[in-house]
Amino acid sequence: MMKENRDTQWSGDEEVFLRLMTQEDTDRIIGWRNQEFVRSRFIYREPFTRQGHENWIKTMIDTGRAVQFIICIRESERAVGSVYLRDIDRVHHKAEYGIFIGEENAQRKGYGTRAARLMIRYAFEEEKLHKLMLRVLAENRQAIRSYEKAGFVKEAYLRDEVFLEGRYQDVIYMAIINGC
Repeated sequence: MMKENRDTQWSGDEEVFLRLMTQEDTDRIIGWRNQEFVRSRFIYREPFTRQGHENWIKTMIDTGRAVQFIICIRESERAVGSVYLRDIDRVHHKAEYGIFIGEENAQRKGYGTRAARLMIRYAFEEEKLHKLMLRVLAENRQAIRSYEKAGFVKEAYLRDEVFLEGRYQDVIYMAIINGC
């Protein structure tokens, strides 16, 4: 894997590449995250706003507590989603991983798994992290399969962990450790 443009792009896959999110991506991300097919797969489901996203950039991205990329199709350079590391812990060398495909016609094409593999390599090679973890709703079997293909393993199953849509739902914690 090589960095093609050290400041903006992380690449290494024949189908997708990751580019750093910019302020100009704000409207795109807000639009993606507010779509029901995206929002329904997240634990945090409040509507995304410009103010909230700008606060994320100021308090998380600009402080180095998070890094966020846009997932692009290599052939067309079309943006289809986003992948990020949040709550980067530089003492214990770990972070929480997150991803979403925001273009409905780009789902179920393997882009999420490919982007996950790129982000894992970025996290371990560039950020020098030891462990990435994620939380996923237990009923989101498609995401769980994608995470497993990328190398994540289930570490914990938490029953009735969150209350969404009038009912308690189970959450699975998954992780990947550098070198495993």
